[in-house]
Amino acid sequence: MAEAKKPTKTKTSTKKTDEKVVKTAEKAVAKTTTEKIEELVETEAIAEAIVEAESELDQEAPVKVAKAGKRSAKAIKETEEKVAKKERKSTATDEDEGTEKPKAAQKPARSRLERRSKKYREAAKLIEKDKEYSLKDALELIIKTSPVKFDASVELHINLGVDPRQADQNIRDTVVLPAGTGKTIRIAVFAETDDAEKAKKAGADIAGNEDFLAQLEKGVIDFDVLIATPAQMAKLGKYARVLGPKGLMPNPKSGTVTPDVAKAVSEAKAGRVEYRVDSTGIVHMSIGKISFGADKLGMNANAVIASIRAAKPASLKGNYIKAAHLTSSMGPSIKVLSSEF
Repeated sequence: MAEAKKPTKTKTSTKKTDEKVVKTAEKAVAKTTTEKIEELVETEAIAEAIVEAESELDQEAPVKVAKAGKRSAKAIKETEEKVAKKERKSTATDEDEGTEKPKAAQKPARSRLERRSKKYREAAKLIEKDKEYSLKDALELIIKTSPVKFDASVELHINLGVDPRQADQNIRDTVVLPAGTGKTIRIAVFAETDDAEKAKKAGADIAGNEDFLAQLEKGVIDFDVLIATPAQMAKLGKYARVLGPKGLMPNPKSGTVTPDVAKAVSEAKAGRVEYRVDSTGIVHMSIGKISFGADKLGMNANAVIASIRAAKPASLKGNYIKAAHLTSSMGPSIKVLSSEF
């Protein structure tokens, strides 16, 4: 069997093949390089276009970006409105600084007298402000200057140089007004049966024992003064919280705790009143009505003055009675001479 002949490669064919391969490779490389260059050029062009667009946006309006990132359209709009509002205010302020606005004229505050009623002002014209009147002249003037239509009360106010915090200077006493108080006083008496009958004869409006307590138990209080005997005071202790705040609790200092209830009722009907200094050392009390006239009012005033003088504490140093004023209900006050006291 004949042996097959092996193909032999010549040097020429090998060289041609190598050249083709090289050329093909060069073409591929050239093509790849060209594509890459084109891609790079396109990329650079796009980047330049982006940069130009951003620069144009920067020129038109600043980029509104918060620290935490981009703001929403709503937030940007609100910010723009606030900035515009501040600019308008600053512009208006700058314009206002050049032209001063005229200040509105302020009305002066009215005095205490000017704020009073017309009748009060007319009555106050009859009184000299810095003058001290005698007690008689002051009482006559009080009657003239009463601005009300009803029968007004006349009040006496005496400023004492005492310290109410001291036990011996806490002035408290009772006085019987000779001309009466001008008020209808309802008197109740809490005592045994015999004393209750005596009190009724003396003019008491209510007098009793167990039946009186039954009324207090129901909360019925239809009296202005309550008088009791010392023996019955223990039974009234239960109602101290009801009577005390109303000033109705019987007290030996005010003469409402006494074994002689008939006398106490007579004095209360005649015009016995209690007075006491307040926390500032002033005594306030009514001495009658305008209808009494100057004479009767003078009698009551003198009785009060005598009682206050008698109550002067021994430990007090300096002036005892500093000042005194008379006034009527809703009327102007009148200063009384210190020598009258």
